[in-house]
Amino acid sequence: MAQPPSGSRRRTNGRTRSDEADPAEPEGGRAAARKARKKPAKRRGLKIVGLSLGFALVLGVGSAAYAYWKLNANIKSDDLSANGKDGAGHEKVDAFGRSPINILVIGSDDRDKAANCKLGGHCGKGGGVRADVEMVVHISADRSNATVMSIPRDLRTSWTGCHDSGHPSIPAQTRTQINSALNGGPGCSVVAVHQLTKIPIDHFMVIDFVGVVAMSNAVGGTPVCVTKDIYDPYSHLKLKQGNHTLQGDAALEFVRTRHGFGDASDSRGRTGAQHDFLNALLNQMKSKGTLSSPKKMWGIANAATKALTVDNSLDSADKLIGLARDLNKVPASRITWATMQTQDVELPGQDQTVIGPGAKEMFKAIADDQSLTKTAAKPGSSSPAAAPVPAASVAVHVENGTGVGHRAEAIAQVLTGQGFSERTDSGNGTPATATSLTYPAGQQAQARTVAKALGLPSRAVRQGDGSQIVLLIGADWKTGDTFPGGKSTSAPVDTQTALQGSNQQTGTSKECTQVSTYDNVIGLDANGKPTSADNPPSSTSPTKAYALAGKVKDSAP
Repeated sequence: MAQPPSGSRRRTNGRTRSDEADPAEPEGGRAAARKARKKPAKRRGLKIVGLSLGFALVLGVGSAAYAYWKLNANIKSDDLSANGKDGAGHEKVDAFGRSPINILVIGSDDRDKAANCKLGGHCGKGGGVRADVEMVVHISADRSNATVMSIPRDLRTSWTGCHDSGHPSIPAQTRTQINSALNGGPGCSVVAVHQLTKIPIDHFMVIDFVGVVAMSNAVGGTPVCVTKDIYDPYSHLKLKQGNHTLQGDAALEFVRTRHGFGDASDSRGRTGAQHDFLNALLNQMKSKGTLSSPKKMWGIANAATKALTVDNSLDSADKLIGLARDLNKVPASRITWATMQTQDVELPGQDQTVIGPGAKEMFKAIADDQSLTKTAAKPGSSSPAAAPVPAASVAVHVENGTGVGHRAEAIAQVLTGQGFSERTDSGNGTPATATSLTYPAGQQAQARTVAKALGLPSRAVRQGDGSQIVLLIGADWKTGDTFPGGKSTSAPVDTQTALQGSNQQTGTSKECTQVSTYDNVIGLDANGKPTSADNPPSSTSPTKAYALAGKVKDSAP
């Protein structure tokens, strides 16, 4: 019989395995009822995202003393950051002392368990653990909105390396696939994502193949819809056009499918389908009475905690309940799902996926706790013309009038670091006692954005005769990034730029998942078997592949 936890914590191991895909899959009781009656408001629905997050509400409505012990015994935990307390960044509090929450949700392709090995295939080969899924889940400080940003697993980026006890050490990396950081432990993935995005990461949650299957079974299946017939021989997903309820292996096949959806890429194909699935999962939990059934809630919580590895600050049911209460405050209509923008670049020997235009704006919006949910203007609200001007559209010429060397250059870097235009520059100015910010006619709103970002008082801002915004730093501001006595306010993000090309949707979206029309899955013979003997192998579309694979059983009726 399992014993109550004694304070020891289990870690995921760092066994090695290749990241290359195989031919079959290249990618890769009572007390509860009593508590539920006392708190009916908790059943109104889960308001946030992620398979590994869905169970948190369950804890808030259906758990009691035995449940706490049982669920605590299930939970595995690990260090938040592989590089110490500063490796994950630090949150900024708002004017009321509230902090946002950022959670890195990771889907691991680890084959350390026999069941994971069977589900994922390609076992017993070197290369290390990889992340099939990485999502940054952001909940705003006032709990009014949330953003879920997917990071494509093929993205190449650089980070300083990781050295976490119990995991393989990883040296500094340059243009390396970000999913490989998981081989250094989840804390290494936190480091890589933080250094890429500059977003502080407060928690992580890792779920494996078995966990996805167990979670989908515990909720009784997840409803999905596909626009066309689809068969992807790589992930083994085979569905007829229309509506289906997926659970077990079929659920895992859906979230791992890459070639069959959208543009057949990680950036839009796979991550878009994952967003559709997770959104449907949460809506299904709200609408099917899952959260009003103690039996169902216990099943979900038990399955999820067995499947999860979390950071040490989330290693108990009590702590997860606290997180659940925060998550419940976010309305579904105020959740934005998006995928960070990427672009492919041609390099000798191969194409590589790197950060694309607009991604930094999305990162900044999350780091600065700015909502990306598009909402209609309310009667009496400010007109668009009076709205704050996004920093990315404002260039500033910074002049040094302090007599302190490189002062203008330092402030110019502060501005670009806050997302102001790369055309911002610096130079020497005339000696000045007081700092001033002058702007051309018609650019008062732009100047106001600059002043707020630097904490400048209104007396320092005035219209000038020139053709550009000029910041002259005077002797009253010789040090520091913010004007003495002032308070910096994050410059607004250009929401249009931050979302452009991100395949975004809201938590109320119910659109069918788009099946790819490209000839991007391996060709099939008359028996529905891959034409792997061809050189090179032929290819066909997912819909044509479905027609050819008549002898292959559908993933769901």
